Amino acid sequence: MLIDLHPEPADMARLVIDGMARRPKQLPAWLLYDAEGSRLFEAICEQPEYSLTRTETALLEARAPELAAALGPGVVVEFGAGSARKVSPLLSALEPAAYVALDISADHLAPACRALQQRHPDLAVLGICCDYSRLEQLPEHPALEGHGRLGFYPGSSIGNFDPAGARELLRQFRRLLGPGSRLLIGIDQPKAVERLEAAYNDAAGWSEAFARNLLTRLNRDLEGDFHPDDFHYRAWWEAGQSRIAMALVSRRDLEVRLAGRPWPFTAGEPLITEYSHKYAPEAFLALAAEAGWLGAGRWSDAAGDFCLHLLVQADSEQHRSTP
Repeated sequence: MLIDLHPEPADMARLVIDGMARRPKQLPAWLLYDAEGSRLFEAICEQPEYSLTRTETALLEARAPELAAALGPGVVVEFGAGSARKVSPLLSALEPAAYVALDISADHLAPACRALQQRHPDLAVLGICCDYSRLEQLPEHPALEGHGRLGFYPGSSIGNFDPAGARELLRQFRRLLGPGSRLLIGIDQPKAVERLEAAYNDAAGWSEAFARNLLTRLNRDLEGDFHPDDFHYRAWWEAGQSRIAMALVSRRDLEVRLAGRPWPFTAGEPLITEYSHKYAPEAFLALAAEAGWLGAGRWSDAAGDFCLHLLVQADSEQHRSTP
C-alpha cells in the first residue's frame, strides 16, 4: 500500500524561495530526488569512486543477526528508503511485524516497495511518500498498531543536514517513532580528502548529471528558466565544517526566473545542491546526545570508513549496551 503525502507545489515554492534567498543560495537536498534524480543516484552508487553504498551494504549483510538481536522486535520504519535494497538482510534476520518505507519520490517508492514485497512475500509493506523531516506523525494504519517502532536511516543521509538541522531531524525521529523506540543509522566517516572529493566527482559524470537534473526539475515544477549550460558542477571538501559541498556554479553574470521571481547570479556564484557532512563516532554520538539519543552499539567496516550506530532514547528504560 502507498500513501502519498508529498508536499504541495505551493510548499515547494516556499522552500525554494527561502533557499534562493540564502547566502550562498542552497536548495533542500530532497529536491534532487524526483524519478530521474533517484535513477541517477542509483547509478552514482555503482561507481568505483563511491564506496559508501557498497561498504554499508556489506556491513548490513555480514552483521544482520547481531543487528537484529540488538534491535529487538517491532515495526521497521525506514527513512529515505530509496530503492529499499539495503534493508533486506535486516528484514530477513528480524522478521518484523511490518515494514514502512518513507521517501520523497512516489515514482521511485512504488516499484521499490513492490520489489521488496516480492523478496519478502509474508511481510506487510507500507510506503509513505513524504518529506519525513517535516512529517507531523506517521499516518494511522493497522500495520503500525500494537508494535514498537525500529527506525532505520541508512546511507549517511543525515549528512545532508547541517549540525543544527541534524539535531532537529533526530528529535523528529524521536517524535515519529515514539517512546522506547530504537534507531539504526548509517554514518560516513572522515577520510582522505582525495577519496572524498573523487566520490562526489566520479569520472563517468553521474554526480554532475544528478546535480544538473535539479535544474530540469525546477524548470518543470516551478516555472524556472534555467539554462543548464550556464552552470558547471563542482564538489569540494570543507575541512572546517567536515563536509563535502556540491554546487552548480554560474559561468557568468546572469538572471533566472524561478517560482515567479527573478534571481541574479554573479560569475562564479554557487547554487549549493547539497552538503554531505562526515562524522567521527565521538562527534556523531555527541550530536545524537543533544537530540536525546544514546549510543547502544556501533558496527564498522575493517577500514573504519563507515559506521552503523544503534541509538536508544536517553529516557528509555530499554537501554542496553551492545559491544
